[in-house]
Amino acid sequence: MNFLSYLINGISLGSVYAIIALGYTMVYGIAKMLNFAHGDVIMIGCYVTFLTMSGQGMHPLVAVVFSIIVCTLLGIAVEKIAYKPLRRATPLAVLITAIGVSYFLQNAALLLFGADTKSFSSVVTLPALKLADGALTISGTTIVTIVACIVIMAALMLFIKKTKAGQAMLAVSEDKDAAQLMGVNVNATISLTFAIGSGLAAIAGVLFCSAYPTLTPYTGSMPGIKAFTAAVFGGIGSIPGALIGGILLGIIEILGRAYISSQLSDAIVFAVLIVVLLVKPTGILGKKIHEKV
Repeated sequence: MNFLSYLINGISLGSVYAIIALGYTMVYGIAKMLNFAHGDVIMIGCYVTFLTMSGQGMHPLVAVVFSIIVCTLLGIAVEKIAYKPLRRATPLAVLITAIGVSYFLQNAALLLFGADTKSFSSVVTLPALKLADGALTISGTTIVTIVACIVIMAALMLFIKKTKAGQAMLAVSEDKDAAQLMGVNVNATISLTFAIGSGLAAIAGVLFCSAYPTLTPYTGSMPGIKAFTAAVFGGIGSIPGALIGGILLGIIEILGRAYISSQLSDAIVFAVLIVVLLVKPTGILGKKIHEKV
């Protein structure tokens, strides 16, 4: 039963990574840039939920919705201010800017909320599920996290395949200039991508802090890095790849922590990534792209 419990916890943690990885993979797939400030958007979302629940006494669901709205607006603002002027810049310039935005958000959180660790109250009120006569207990947070991941992935796939905005995203991901010639508003499409990714980051952050109830200005850093690893693992630019990469990464981390070493669990995750990329550089579902010189 211990192994099954670890496996379920791994899937739950991997579901959080998968939701966060969607932000990385969508932005890279459509705008061809790596938004390393994505992890800090998670942290901002957690602080908004924490403050509205503890300070304003909001219902958890209302607090989460408010957090999603704030993070969505923050994602749009970051894209307009920091990334839009660099649309034709080199990848290195965009990368340095992303790191700068990340440090800006972290230090802004330090000034606004302080450096002390806060205790985050879970937003999930679902009771735990007991199976096998109580030998296996699945927490309500775990159940909600896994279900939320499945629903989000399915909704996002349907959005991209069935809506005009989703089709515009596909067109921009293939060729920005050609999409613009066909009447697609490239700037609006990229802003929408940042908005969706940032809104999902808020959901992922709340679920993560509900499972691991501590909050600091650096809360989003490591989950953000691991989610980026999951996106690369599954094949960055691929939405199903983000799901597969996230789930596998979560399972590897939890099993490594349980059976090998809790201190080396992070190292094991990144070591597995290195091995996978040596065997398949594009990731599990990634495709090779041939560029004309």
